[in-house]
Amino acid sequence: MQNTAETGPDAPFDVTPLLDDPHAAYAALREAGPVHRITGTDGGPAWLVTRYDEVRAGLADPRLSLDKRHAKPGGYRGFALPPALDANLLNMDPPDHSRVRRLVAKAFSPGRVAALRGPVRQVADELLDAMAAGTRADLIADYAGPLPIITICALLGVPPRDRRDFRAWSDALITPDLTRPHLMKEAIGAMLEFFTGLIAAKRAEPGDDLLSDLIAVRDDTGPDAATGPDGATTGGGSGAARRDGDRLTEDELTSLAFLILFAGYENTVHLIGNSVLSLLDRPELLGQLRSNPAELPAAVEEFLRHDGPAPLAIRRFPTEDLEIGGVRIPAGESVLLSIAAANRDPGRFPDPDALDPDRDRTGHLALGHGIHHCLGASLARMETVTALDALIGRFPGLRLDVPRDAVRRRRSLRTSGLISLPVTW
Repeated sequence: MQNTAETGPDAPFDVTPLLDDPHAAYAALREAGPVHRITGTDGGPAWLVTRYDEVRAGLADPRLSLDKRHAKPGGYRGFALPPALDANLLNMDPPDHSRVRRLVAKAFSPGRVAALRGPVRQVADELLDAMAAGTRADLIADYAGPLPIITICALLGVPPRDRRDFRAWSDALITPDLTRPHLMKEAIGAMLEFFTGLIAAKRAEPGDDLLSDLIAVRDDTGPDAATGPDGATTGGGSGAARRDGDRLTEDELTSLAFLILFAGYENTVHLIGNSVLSLLDRPELLGQLRSNPAELPAAVEEFLRHDGPAPLAIRRFPTEDLEIGGVRIPAGESVLLSIAAANRDPGRFPDPDALDPDRDRTGHLALGHGIHHCLGASLARMETVTALDALIGRFPGLRLDVPRDAVRRRRSLRTSGLISLPVTW
C-alpha cells in the first residue's frame, strides 16, 4: 500500500497485508504517514487513519458523521440492512443518537453490570463443568462463544432455544462467505423475522428484561412512562429510562435490540478468545494472574489495547471538506479510523508490540472514545475478567492442543478474533 501523497482516488488499492499480518501492515502504514487511501471494508475507496492522535481526535469529531446519508452518491457500498435493522446507534448522529442511547444507557451502568457478575460466573462455571467431562475443547465454540451470547440473551429476554441460531447469523454477517452471498441475505432476513416475532411476543407478554422495558418506552406504557418530580419520566425494570419527549420508532426499537445482541456477542467472544491466547503464549503471566486474580482487570485493559476485537471504528463520512494529519479529505468520502494502529502507536505507547499489564494503558481506544464510546464497555470488561478468572482457576494445566501456527484467525478488516482455539489440560 502507498502513502496518500503518492496515490490518487482511482488507483488500485491492496489491503491484503492488513488481512495477512494486520499489526505489521498497520505499523508500516503508521510509519509512512497518518492517513492513507485504501480499499475499504465495503470494497470502495476509503481514507485510513493510523496514528493515535488523529484517530482519537477523529472519534470525537462531530464533522465525521456516522449517518450514511452524508456519504457522497455511490461512495458507500456496504451491505444494506433493512430499515428495521439499520436504524441503530452505529448509523446515528445527535440528536437522534443522544435520544436513543439515553433510553438504554442505564441497562449498562456500573451498578447493573456489577449485579450481573454472579449470574455470569454461574454460566461460566456451568460451561467449564461441561468441558471438564473431557480433556480437550475448542475454547471458542465451548466457552468464549456461549458465555456472552447467554449473558446478552438473558439481559434482553431472548429464549434459550434461539441462541444457537443467532450465533450462526452473526457469523454470516461478520465473516461472509463471498462465494455464497445468499447466506448473508438469508441471515439478514432470518434476523429481521426473529426480532419482529420476539418484539410481538414481548409486547403480548412483557417480562423482567431490557427488551420489555424498551417496548414499554416505545408504546408509552409501564413503569418507564411514569413522571418524576422534576417533570422527566423515570425508568424501572432493566434500565430503559425515558425523559419527556423521548420515544423510539418501531424501526429504532427493532434495530436497538439487534445491535445490543449482535455487538454484545461479537466483541466479547473475540476479546475473551484473544485474551486466552495471549495468556497461553505467556505462561509466566498466566501463572501470575492465576495466583493474583485481582490483577485481571488491569490485564484485560492491556489485552484490549494489544489485540482488541475491533481493528476499525465504524466508517464515518465528513459533513464538510476537512483535513486530517495534513491530508485534505472531501466531504462524503469514507473515513476509517484504525483503532488497532492507534493502540500500537509508539508515540503514545512505548514498545507497543509488547504485552505489558504494568504499562500505562490509559487512553487506549479499543472501546472507542467520545459520544460513540462502546455502550456495553463495562459489561464486556466484566464478562472477560469473570471468564478468565473462572477458566484459569479451573484448569491449571491449560495449554494449546495444536501447534501455535495452526491457531486460525478470522481474515477480516472488520474484526480481530479466532475461528477456533483448541486447548487441552
